[in-house]
Amino acid sequence: MKLMDLPISERPREKAQRFGIEQLSTAELIAILLRSGTRQDSALALANRLLSETQNGVSDLAHFTLGQLMELPGIGLAKATTLLACFELGRRQQMFVAESAKRLTTPQAVADLVKGRLAHLSREVFMVLQLNVKNDVISEEIVSKGTINSSIVHPREVFQNAIKNGAAAIIVTHNHPSGDPSPSDEDIQVTKRLVETGKIIGIPVLDHVIIGKQESFSLKAHGML
Repeated sequence: MKLMDLPISERPREKAQRFGIEQLSTAELIAILLRSGTRQDSALALANRLLSETQNGVSDLAHFTLGQLMELPGIGLAKATTLLACFELGRRQQMFVAESAKRLTTPQAVADLVKGRLAHLSREVFMVLQLNVKNDVISEEIVSKGTINSSIVHPREVFQNAIKNGAAAIIVTHNHPSGDPSPSDEDIQVTKRLVETGKIIGIPVLDHVIIGKQESFSLKAHGML
């Protein structure tokens, strides 16, 4: 069934106009972005088929690459880039909100600050957040890219600029591309090494927050610091 064959009250655009965009289902929102379907499927049917290709709905779809989207039946370059543009705008809006509140007093505040930059990445990125005495972020620094281990994440790189900038404390954070934020044995060992170094030089490590696709994990909140 084509969208034009649906009752006017059930067509996504008309439904949004009448009831508000927030009343639309995820599939209906995607159908508006797709604009048209295929010879076999309406835009709404195509949107539902896209969602059926994922385990977690739009959250998974937001992490598809251009190539992965274009491999899906009925999705060409125009539809794929439209979807990617929508997801990127959402990430940028999330980053903007996080940038406006950089006082880090809770693990959730840390996650809110960095999730838009880290959650969608396909490889691990280790970031250091340097704080003043009020826990305001004074500097952010990426110190490694790739699998996190003690040879890559060295205390020298982690604390070097924190010392130069006169940081009162640091919080470290990195992402798990698998989506599961649970810490590995290596994550725990790296954290312990950094905590001990911080005690020696007088710049404490307040937390290590691991970012997954859906959730985050605070080693401090779980008594692992």
